[in-house]
Amino acid sequence: MDTAERPDGPYLEWTVVPSGIGPLLLAATPQGLVKVGFHAGSEARVRTAVDAVAARLGARARRPRPGAEVLLAEPVRRMAGYFAGSLRSFGLPLDWRLCTGFNREVLQELDRSVPYGSVIGYGELAARVGRPGGAQAVGHAMAANPLPLVVACHRVVENDGGIGGFGGGVETKRALLALEGVLPQPLF
Repeated sequence: MDTAERPDGPYLEWTVVPSGIGPLLLAATPQGLVKVGFHAGSEARVRTAVDAVAARLGARARRPRPGAEVLLAEPVRRMAGYFAGSLRSFGLPLDWRLCTGFNREVLQELDRSVPYGSVIGYGELAARVGRPGGAQAVGHAMAANPLPLVVACHRVVENDGGIGGFGGGVETKRALLALEGVLPQPLF
């Protein structure tokens, strides 16, 4: 559904915004931001992602015209501030329904305890949630993160100092860590 009117019943609002790492899909429910998606330049890819989120939540999706966002007005503004370098904490209400169990526990710990400009090892994050030796499980939780950037899985790195993987791609992870001052800015 791509109309400006609010649907009856459960709904989510979605849009695509430009960013320093390419177009991003943002989706929110009345409870909060529920989805951030990378590589949102393809209409088919975006539609597939939106339909999957709507189905999982039992909600109807709507895309307001640019500038007419209601649920996404603040997330859009804060995303622009983050990429402009003027925002260090999103401070948004989040709808955690797309993750459960261990994944949710790890992502909420990451959100609470790893601020802008810092990093943590997969193993250390596992230990913080009571799963020493669970670095691989933490990696799986990061890969399943429905709210990357906002719940900053790019700040989780390998314990030996390697950058580790990233759903948005390793170069995107490098760019985000450079934006936050953890890595030097690329020369070109």
